[in-house]
Amino acid sequence: MAETVDDKVSYFQAVTGISDTDLCTEILAAHNWDLQLAVSSITANPSSPSASASTSSRGDPAPSAPLAAGAEFVAPPPPMPMPLPPQQQQQPGIAWRLVTLPFYVVSGGVGLVAGTLRLGAWVAGGVLSRSLSLLGLAGQAGSGDRLLELPPSAAEAADFVAEFEREFGAGRGPRFVVQGFADALQLSQREFKLLFVYLHSPDHPDTPAFCGGSLCAEPVAAFIDENFVAWGGSIRRTEGFKMSNSLNASRFPFCAVVMASTNQRIMLLQQVEGPKSPEEMITILQRVVEECATSLVAARIEAEERLNNQRLREEQDAAYRAALETDQARERERIEELERREREAAEAERKCKEEEEALARAAQEAAEKEAALARRRQEKAMALGAEPEKGPGVTRVLIRFPTGERKERRFHSSSTVTSLYDYVDSLDCLKAEKYSLVSNFPRVTYGPEKHSLTLEEAGLHPQASLFIEIEQ
Repeated sequence: MAETVDDKVSYFQAVTGISDTDLCTEILAAHNWDLQLAVSSITANPSSPSASASTSSRGDPAPSAPLAAGAEFVAPPPPMPMPLPPQQQQQPGIAWRLVTLPFYVVSGGVGLVAGTLRLGAWVAGGVLSRSLSLLGLAGQAGSGDRLLELPPSAAEAADFVAEFEREFGAGRGPRFVVQGFADALQLSQREFKLLFVYLHSPDHPDTPAFCGGSLCAEPVAAFIDENFVAWGGSIRRTEGFKMSNSLNASRFPFCAVVMASTNQRIMLLQQVEGPKSPEEMITILQRVVEECATSLVAARIEAEERLNNQRLREEQDAAYRAALETDQARERERIEELERREREAAEAERKCKEEEEALARAAQEAAEKEAALARRRQEKAMALGAEPEKGPGVTRVLIRFPTGERKERRFHSSSTVTSLYDYVDSLDCLKAEKYSLVSNFPRVTYGPEKHSLTLEEAGLHPQASLFIEIEQ
């Protein structure tokens, strides 16, 4: 048991960067020697004192037995708790309690508030859903846009990509997929490519130089994008930490090339541990691609054959169904033809009658509209009164119509702009009902807000030239 405890403490120090062995032992003991849970408690709160206890001693994790290239493995389940015997069990020390007390108090309060809000939202959502279903609107209510929360693995991948681009520049490096490892593996299988895995150790001293100088080098990134599906994860996150255990990552920076195998197994093809130059990376990856090219091509051909066979069976089934339905279709067509002719005759008779009624209505409406326009012109002309003689208090107005026709009339300067519209309406020169009187220089539109102004107040005295602008 002592050897296992030492291994856990060493690995915990390597991953978290905490150099104090006693503090690491207390943290692991506080989490019942669950290595994953202990690391998560540190990485989930990078600003906590325990996470920054020591930054000078961060280095490579303790070496473990690496997997040989081409070996198959299954991602192991989370480590089982390893309790100490009763006589060796120890409670967390005072240092650990002082470090974690503020975090637990704050996280507990935040969790209580968040739980209350989630409960309220769940109750409100249930009441709303029930109300909509009673009103028959449940289908419509669910058809709108919704905000979908990413799965935890995809959220971790998105966070990793965002952090990587912030640190090393957007658009640099391989195009890491924003998916969990399992989804990325399936994507590589569908595209008949190998999966390039990069495990990011943020605090390792070789990480910045490797990422900036090798992984983000344009030839390396282009080669990876062309030949691989790239997935990356931080060992400070749950899935990245799990993959570092599964791949037995013993030295960072760490890259690997894997591919899907049978029975949900994963075949490890190549491990790249420690800093490498761009030329070394391309050489290693080129060799892996050449070695696996035959199997990838065979898998592609096999998939295409399966697809072709499936398509052929579907075509045969479709032809059989078409032949089987031909006789029934002919009989249905004969009956439908008879019914169609009867419907067409009835429809033609109905349309003829409707057209006659529509013509009669249109003629009546046109006559009524013309009579209404005539009455309106007559009323407007009567409202205008007689045209005044020339004089100092008389304004001469020239109005141009869209047809090019011009009309001129004299008005008293005390008349309102409305009288100009009445004059236009009294003439049989304009069919539009919505229009505006506009002057050219300067361009002024005499709209409804100016109808109550006198001609002199509107600046149209002693003479004015206006044109009609039709409103759409």
